[in-house]
Amino acid sequence: MLDRFSSQADLYAQYRIDYPAELYDWLLPQVDHHNQAWDCATGNGQVAAVLAQHFRQVEATDISQAQLDKAAAHPNIHYHITPAEHTPFAPASFDLITVAQAVHWFEPDAFVDEVRRVARPGGTVAEWGYGLVQVSPEIDPLIRKFHDETMGPYWDPNRQHITNEYAHLPFPFAKVQHKRFAVRRQWSAEWMLNYLRTWSSVAKYQKQHDQDPVAKLAAELSQRWGSAERPVVFPVFLRLGVVE
Repeated sequence: MLDRFSSQADLYAQYRIDYPAELYDWLLPQVDHHNQAWDCATGNGQVAAVLAQHFRQVEATDISQAQLDKAAAHPNIHYHITPAEHTPFAPASFDLITVAQAVHWFEPDAFVDEVRRVARPGGTVAEWGYGLVQVSPEIDPLIRKFHDETMGPYWDPNRQHITNEYAHLPFPFAKVQHKRFAVRRQWSAEWMLNYLRTWSSVAKYQKQHDQDPVAKLAAELSQRWGSAERPVVFPVFLRLGVVE
């Protein structure tokens, strides 16, 4: 698993989206038992914190100590530094395994093997991600150009799996379901610019050039945006399966 988010952990904790209640309202009834859950690549623990309200115990893992340092403590969440493909967990431990906006960073076959090892028979695995933010006809082309052209050379190849909604990543589980949701927020131009600074491609650009590429976009985006907050939408795609 590649660590592309430690350097911007502060921004990530503040400006990355969380997920809608509708997602959890749909997901949780799909799980037969609510004893143990594993939130893999938990980042700052936002999914783990929700799962902790519904499961007796949540194990939350990441490879970034900087990200875990931003995670809120909770009595029934245990945080671990460990790669997704090799964990310290006992076989057949988990009723639910979740991965939010991260499975494209894993070594896919090794992760599938680990899921099969640590999920209990009949356990549920849910993986989801979100595509490019949508704002308005005058702003969307600007963000798309920044994503595709300015940042294009700085995206890891793994980014393609977000674009194609994990279609080329293995998911060899039973009773597979696909579902879509939308994350809706009200953001200022400044908030949007800081969100863009959480992108792995932006962090890579900054590391290579010692410059903030978002600053080059700021004036035009702010002018088109205006002083008021605008509605923004992130399209969320999810796939769920059962480990037999």
